[in-house]
Amino acid sequence: MALVHSLEKNGNFLFKYRGQFPILLFILAIPTIYFTDYEFLEADGELKIVLTVVAAIVSLIGQIIRAIAIGTSSKHTSGRNTKEQVADALNTKGIYSTVRHPLYLGNYFMWIGIVMYTFNIWFVLLISLMFWLYYERIMFAEERFLEKKFGKSYVDWSMKVPPFWPSIKNYEKSEIPFSMKTILRREYSGISATIIGFVFIDFFRAWFEAGEVQWEAIHGIVILIALLISFVLRTLKHKTKILFEEDRS
Repeated sequence: MALVHSLEKNGNFLFKYRGQFPILLFILAIPTIYFTDYEFLEADGELKIVLTVVAAIVSLIGQIIRAIAIGTSSKHTSGRNTKEQVADALNTKGIYSTVRHPLYLGNYFMWIGIVMYTFNIWFVLLISLMFWLYYERIMFAEERFLEKKFGKSYVDWSMKVPPFWPSIKNYEKSEIPFSMKTILRREYSGISATIIGFVFIDFFRAWFEAGEVQWEAIHGIVILIALLISFVLRTLKHKTKILFEEDRS
């Protein structure tokens, strides 16, 4: 099998199971937290606050990037396919005129913010490398699919738009207005998972530092709120027409 076909095959396989990447992150986070020496935080009481705020901001940036991409996309594009590559139209304007894979860029910031909350720079570097190796193949397979389907129009667009790190020099305003309903309908699970991710890290760090399980009320309250929001929005999505929009996925 030629290397290009092998990369494409691997990318399609990883694309199908990309939702499991956060699970791997959580599994690796537990031993990372256990073996991390947090004495440096005790020497500076404000440092933990600063690092926590920075980590939260990084995750928020990821959510914003995803919101912009999803909130200005129609149902005919490839932003919501889960099992295989699907697209009836090509996104080339708005955020897609600055970067070819804004959803994956958003994913990186969203999850690396949680990783940063472990306060372990080596874990941040490891996950960054794993993310790149994992998603590079997914992006390769996706671009092969889009090039086959849209031909020259895709090639012309891809030649002037970077794959991962944005460039605004060729920015074109999107013709599709931003929709908050789309965000509420499609992003509630990701937002809840991010919140739970921060609680997960905080819970295990408190446990390992104290040497015993630390049941803090704030952990339960935050998780309960996140799950309640997801339940309400999921119910509105599947049981009502409140969040329904024409020409939106």
